[in-house]
Amino acid sequence: MTTRENSTAIDTSLAISTRKLNLWYGTFQALFDIDLNIKQGLITSMIGPSGCGKSTFLRTVNRINERMDYVRISGEVDVMGENIFGSDVEMLQVRKQVGMVFQRPNPLPISIRKNILFGHTIHTGGKTGKAEQDEIVESALKQVLLWDKVKDKLDHKATTLSLEEQQKLCIARLLPVKPSVLLMDEPCSALDPKGTEAVEELLWELRGKYTILIVTHNMAQARRASEECIFMLMGKVIEHTETGEMFLTPKHKETTDYIEGRYG
Repeated sequence: MTTRENSTAIDTSLAISTRKLNLWYGTFQALFDIDLNIKQGLITSMIGPSGCGKSTFLRTVNRINERMDYVRISGEVDVMGENIFGSDVEMLQVRKQVGMVFQRPNPLPISIRKNILFGHTIHTGGKTGKAEQDEIVESALKQVLLWDKVKDKLDHKATTLSLEEQQKLCIARLLPVKPSVLLMDEPCSALDPKGTEAVEELLWELRGKYTILIVTHNMAQARRASEECIFMLMGKVIEHTETGEMFLTPKHKETTDYIEGRYG
């Protein structure tokens, strides 16, 4: 990515910054003037009722929404101080900088080893040797706390893993390309309580190395697993503050009503 020309001084403490971000699906407006500053190295959660724009926001930051020809976007999105919609920015550059984890694990139906190396191979053209590849696989799996479980079955199909292990593998698959930001769209929704706990533990392990933005419908998870929290309603950001502050002393009635279960 190339820094936007004639820009003002860049705040290097921010991983994601949006200004007047609007998005339409055809004639339906899903995001309204979103102004957000998400800090580097923190875990930030996004909460709000279904259809409020949380997943749409994630998909905009990763430029997934642009695949649909009926989507229209206005405003600015910066990732690590770079405008992702810049005319000289290639999609591959954005995908390298911003990794995405979805609700259900989506490992490729190939070996665990090949899953880990998949993105790395695309970005490097497969020019790394076996010794370096071995190091990449081991490092990625250790970061997601999977190495000890799978080190003796790297050639087994990834789809043979448990759902919890598959989700960890999907996160590990992103790491070799060295993203700055990890976007997670309800990554625990398909997991049982034990698997959820394991993924939340992993988030804290990754904290600081990556900026993590996680969408969740689980209020308890937002409180446990994030340092800052964003509450969205009907396509708008209502509140963005430290997680503890939001749940103890929310500033807006809409936030209070949602947290206390009056709607959503």
